Amino acid sequence: MKSIFALVFAMVFPAGALASEQGEMLAGTPAPDLVEEAAADEKDLAGANEAEPEGLLFVDAREADVREYIWVNRIIVIMADTPDDPQFTRQLDAIRDREDEFIARDAVVIFDAHPEDRSPLRQVMRPRGFMTAIIDKDGEVKARRPGVRTGRELMAMIDRFPTRRQEILERLPSGR
Repeated sequence: MKSIFALVFAMVFPAGALASEQGEMLAGTPAPDLVEEAAADEKDLAGANEAEPEGLLFVDAREADVREYIWVNRIIVIMADTPDDPQFTRQLDAIRDREDEFIARDAVVIFDAHPEDRSPLRQVMRPRGFMTAIIDKDGEVKARRPGVRTGRELMAMIDRFPTRRQEILERLPSGR
């Protein structure tokens, strides 16, 4: 939605700036403020488009601060004892296969396959071997599983969360 709004906004502003310049030429009084505002708005829109992430965000738990994602994103936590664990790689692949659908659900993946580093998230979650967990936007662990789940199963779990149901109703009010 933001992309569509930005595109329409960017298309309208240059046209408005041209129209105001033509009106200024006809009136004979320059108004440089309008032109400068239009140029500044175009730069803001270009910067906003660059700030949007290109794909699903994968973050190493050693570098992640979970608090920055609370009330912004749902966190899918994947932990294993080693990066060579086949369950670890299968779970990451299952999520990558449905990347766009996880982006639509405001998901971020935080992974940790280095137990010797004792990341803060690992100390809180205390996994035993492989583990997949989902932390909702409110910061509460809603689902925790010791095995690999398909992308479809993870999304079904997310779609049952009360915050996700509320988001769906706000986006599609006809479903009430």
